[in-house]
Amino acid sequence: MAAALLNLTGLGLGYVLLRAWVPAALCWAATAALLLVALPADVDGVPGGALLGYAVVLVLAAADAARRARRTPIGWRLRAPVAAGLGVVLLAVPATGALAYDSARDEAVEQMLLDRLDKADRLVKAQEGRPFTTTESEYRDALGIYRGLVRDHAGSRAADRVPDRLDTYYKSVAAPYADRQYCEAIEPLKYLRTLPDTLGKDRLGRLATWPDNRLADSFYACGMSSLGKTGGGSDLRELMNTFPGSDAAAKVVPGIRAAIDERADELKGPDPCSATTELRAIRTTAATLPGSATAGLRAKTAATIQSGSYACGIDDFKDGRYTEAAKTLSGYADTYKDSGKRQRARTIAIAAEVAAARPQAGRKLPAQRGPGSGQEFVIKNDGPSAVEVLFTGPATGSVKLGPCLGCTTYSSRAEGRAKACKASGRSYPQKTLRLPAGEYHFLYKRGTGAGTLVRDHSDGAKVQGGYRYTDCAYVVRGGLGDFAPRT
Repeated sequence: MAAALLNLTGLGLGYVLLRAWVPAALCWAATAALLLVALPADVDGVPGGALLGYAVVLVLAAADAARRARRTPIGWRLRAPVAAGLGVVLLAVPATGALAYDSARDEAVEQMLLDRLDKADRLVKAQEGRPFTTTESEYRDALGIYRGLVRDHAGSRAADRVPDRLDTYYKSVAAPYADRQYCEAIEPLKYLRTLPDTLGKDRLGRLATWPDNRLADSFYACGMSSLGKTGGGSDLRELMNTFPGSDAAAKVVPGIRAAIDERADELKGPDPCSATTELRAIRTTAATLPGSATAGLRAKTAATIQSGSYACGIDDFKDGRYTEAAKTLSGYADTYKDSGKRQRARTIAIAAEVAAARPQAGRKLPAQRGPGSGQEFVIKNDGPSAVEVLFTGPATGSVKLGPCLGCTTYSSRAEGRAKACKASGRSYPQKTLRLPAGEYHFLYKRGTGAGTLVRDHSDGAKVQGGYRYTDCAYVVRGGLGDFAPRT
């Protein structure tokens, strides 16, 4: 028993007791081979086959030593009971070694986990200064490592350090917010708000709600910075839908109201058209905001846009953008039928349309005066299609004449001048105006006639007192006939 126990220690002492040196050396070689395989301790531990083989060697060595000891006296002047006791005591050597190895293996696992933690830390650090759109996948990879440490290795030193690392992680992802880049901060902060579903609110603690106020502030700042732009202000809507009770949401209505007032002041400046365009965008934004408080914004914006439309049309006219002025002011007159400026807008729109073809008509804003007194001015239509005549000068207005039945186009202007409005027995559509004396500019608009698009024609004339004027509009191949008043 003493020889067997001493060999089970793995030190071959049973053979030493029996002075069997060769088998003892074999035991030493087996133990040395095991130590070479096992040390240094690593995460995977000793291969199972090596442990099984070594156990078989120890069992065979113990059995062999027991067999030999039955016929061999114990040397070294040891009594058998003492030798047996020594064997029992020395069994603590492999047991202690196993415990030490397990401890070393646990430390290897800890180091492996710490290396994994360090890898995630380096991954987070490497994303600093880069846009979130290009770093999101790397941040997710780092989060996956943190989550794995907490989930699969709870209680490890690496897992215990994850909460501090998550604090750094959150600050790294939300760096645009710290840098006051609020539009760029929205997406990363949205991402951070999804992490409680991934990691759990209990593990995140205060970080579970950490992004909320920052995201609300970013929605507000970014929405206000884009307010007035096409498609701008959408972040304000998302703010009021996502954080309706936040301090940032409470600032939306006052902020938009102030923006409207600011644009209203700009209507008196050098670029009222840009201010009006921004007001229309603000109106669109206000219309999409939830809550009854925004109804006042929509009414306020609509009233300011009305003023802006008129101011923009006047500015376009003064700057020589006659086509734009005509379109804007005509739209104003059509839209705001109860406006006290409607008729004035219509007058300037007529002058602007004439000036688009005849720039000298736009040297100054037209007087608010229509035909009604002055020299008799008869306009006749000798054309197969209707004609609209716009005029501006001391008086501004327009007349429409229906098509002339039986009238045709002329082959040349000379023929038109000789024959237009002179056919006996034919009734030409006509209207009589009373125009104050002065310089006038005319625009003749045919539209379509005889299935063919007819080019507009412009001309000018000077109306003097004591005369009666007749204007005959006709069509020639190549354009409208010349303006040819007759007294």
